[in-house]
Amino acid sequence: MTEIQTIKFTDNPVILNNRDRYLDVDINVEKALKSWKSSLYSFQWMHSDGRIKDRTELPEEEQALQDKIEDRLKNGGILEKPVLGIGLLENVEIGSGRATFLTLAAKGIKTIPVHIPKSHQKEFSLLL
Repeated sequence: MTEIQTIKFTDNPVILNNRDRYLDVDINVEKALKSWKSSLYSFQWMHSDGRIKDRTELPEEEQALQDKIEDRLKNGGILEKPVLGIGLLENVEIGSGRATFLTLAAKGIKTIPVHIPKSHQKEFSLLL
């Protein structure tokens, strides 16, 4: 299993122009996935029972993204922090960095550093 302490993260470029609107938090992966399961986009990476799909079950474009993350992990590369928010159905949504988040989750990582909007801080307090 990959150890989170050995992984280097950098800010996601998506937030850089509005850095003051985001917080950096370490999210509880299990809680976040339980919420994200309700997302309209979870079907690409997740089975209906909440298990993350194996690489061969992913759509081709998602396999390529996962391969990129795996390569960075293998070679000590830097990963961009995922950007999470709360969606219309009041569930977690992964705005950017979905492959990073889910690849690490599939490896058994328990907490992942992410960016969240300051306006969603209260909702995320239950997921830390």
